[in-house]
Amino acid sequence: MAEPPEDLRSVGIPAPVTDAGAAAGGGLRDYLAWHDAYDDPRSSLPKRLRRVRSEIDRFLDDTAPRPVRVLSLCAGDGRDVLGVLAERPDRARVTGALVEILPSLVERARARVAELGLDAAIEVREADAGRSDAYVGAVPADLVVVSGVMGNISADDIHRLVRATREMAAPGATVLWTRGRMEPDLGPQIRAWFDEAGFVSVRLHDDIEGTPMRLGVERLVADPEPLRPGRQLFTFLR
Repeated sequence: MAEPPEDLRSVGIPAPVTDAGAAAGGGLRDYLAWHDAYDDPRSSLPKRLRRVRSEIDRFLDDTAPRPVRVLSLCAGDGRDVLGVLAERPDRARVTGALVEILPSLVERARARVAELGLDAAIEVREADAGRSDAYVGAVPADLVVVSGVMGNISADDIHRLVRATREMAAPGATVLWTRGRMEPDLGPQIRAWFDEAGFVSVRLHDDIEGTPMRLGVERLVADPEPLRPGRQLFTFLR
């Protein structure tokens, strides 16, 4: 079985959208079926998921016991953030928002939030994560998760998104990002863009369990900037 496409968890196209339309429109892949790869042990996706969850867990350990706010872009069904919270006895101190455009994935995430008793704390927002308007009222966040995005947008859009994370971040916030080492390998350039945007590198996982996946952990050291709504930050290309 061929390796599933890198980092395809959501669709950067304007709402409203149906699941069928998102899967077929504009030549984009069937993102709902793509999620099945998380249950395939031959796929690199569950390996990446474990590492992302590990970093979220580490962030929560490092910030305990203070309240923190989390923001996840293109959150899918929320299995990274919610998977960690499910195992944390201190999850009541976590608030935040998961932004996802596909209705079926939104419903899955909302059902999981309800199971965890976090309805009043975690919002699952059905919106286009590629638009800055999607984050109004959801920022600033102490942890910003950008997993499953950068492998499917242009280099210019990655650059724009990196700069925009400073508008999503609280003082001293942590940003998690992923991108595979496909050609062109933009990993070093992405790191440089985070430096330019006022972040420092905390950790960089270049080889996740022998896969071509990369995970970066950044910390904001510059002052945050106010969110500027009304902009297109990125658009998915496949």
